Amino acid sequence: MAKKDFDGLTTAHLRALYRKLVLLRRFEDRVYQLFLQGELAGTLHQYQGQEAVAVGVCDCLNSDDWITSTHRPHGHALAKGVSSRAAMAELYGKETGCCRGKGGSMHFGDPEVGMLPAIAIVGGGNTVVTGLGLAFKLKKTQQVAVCFFGDGATNEGAFHEGLNFAAVQQLPIVFVCENNLYGASTPYHQVSPVKDVAERAAAYRVPAQIVDGMDVLAVRRATAKAVEAARQGKGPTLLEFKTYRFTGHSRSDARGYRTKAEEVAWLSRDPIPGLGQALVKAGRLEEKDLAALEEEVNAELADAVEFSRQSRDPTPAQAYEDVLI
Repeated sequence: MAKKDFDGLTTAHLRALYRKLVLLRRFEDRVYQLFLQGELAGTLHQYQGQEAVAVGVCDCLNSDDWITSTHRPHGHALAKGVSSRAAMAELYGKETGCCRGKGGSMHFGDPEVGMLPAIAIVGGGNTVVTGLGLAFKLKKTQQVAVCFFGDGATNEGAFHEGLNFAAVQQLPIVFVCENNLYGASTPYHQVSPVKDVAERAAAYRVPAQIVDGMDVLAVRRATAKAVEAARQGKGPTLLEFKTYRFTGHSRSDARGYRTKAEEVAWLSRDPIPGLGQALVKAGRLEEKDLAALEEEVNAELADAVEFSRQSRDPTPAQAYEDVLI
């Protein structure tokens, strides 16, 4: 897990981190059930297993810092501050959703909390984020932009274009690669001549670090340094978080390309019990505290589901709103 002193964080802060991890996991679990019951349309790209990355990264950001996301955006949205009600309502296609029911699963976001509606195109955010970073630089603010992307995006031209432009302009950007080993069903090592994504940053003289993406405190520690460097005008950093999605790429993925042994090995490193048991062992929390947090989260999600069911559908006329003509 992390350092014995938990990086000097207070018990209240650690409790909040643990609760956020649980919220992301239980949100996805509840969404999966609702999808199977036919309440949610479309498909899902779920985040179970990768929660430590979103929570650890966003814990280092201010409300006016911005993030870009991917086709797997639920965790990023909740971690950046989108409420469970607004997130769930978006999946139900209701006007109370974070994108007023127009974005759906793959386009979560809310400018009010500093999240650009997610871009489902692989690597799509890697160039868009440079616009955010350039704006912050020109405005001379202390804001930072964070770009989440998967290992599959690193073979897209946008990854290299974005990293190069950010380096040349010394933009306040943190590039966050969630390396879950597979681009859909394709193993990363089969499509890259280098072992680690972080190696690629050297071509642009961008500092990079490989971090355990299953340890929320390790994620937070590395991100804090990268964010501080960006705020100080030292330019971009690439962080490669080694993580794992416990689900398939999407709801139609039976995960036939992975072995059971591999899945069991990664499940043993689940970030939620990893932090929870470390806190109990250190005397920061008790088992009853962890159980109480689970109950809190379940109640919050039950409320979000009922809120979404009772919310109004968008009207046909609203199709013409929020559109540049």
